[in-house]
Amino acid sequence: MIFISKYIVPKGFSGITLFPFIFLIDENLKYITTLIHHEKIHLQQQKELLMIFFYIFYGLEWFFKLIKYRNRYLAYKNLSFEKEAYQNEKNLNYLKTRKAWAFLNYL
Repeated sequence: MIFISKYIVPKGFSGITLFPFIFLIDENLKYITTLIHHEKIHLQQQKELLMIFFYIFYGLEWFFKLIKYRNRYLAYKNLSFEKEAYQNEKNLNYLKTRKAWAFLNYL
């Protein structure tokens, strides 16, 4: 389900996925297929890791990448979860062929 909320989505982002919901900052964004597909990839990642482990892994990886890159944006863009989602957001068939734990290939 997609909801519109400028309060839940962090500043500087268009959307966020909090299983089982996708939150967008603007109603018009729900028509951008690559963005929605990107968030659906995150839904699959969260399902695989039973949600709680996704958030733990995401937070820890972001922290270590922040130390490495000393830049919040670079840390975010280099997260395995984000790399997988960004690299496959235009392939609308990706989720049909995606193997479980595929984000590990992006570490």
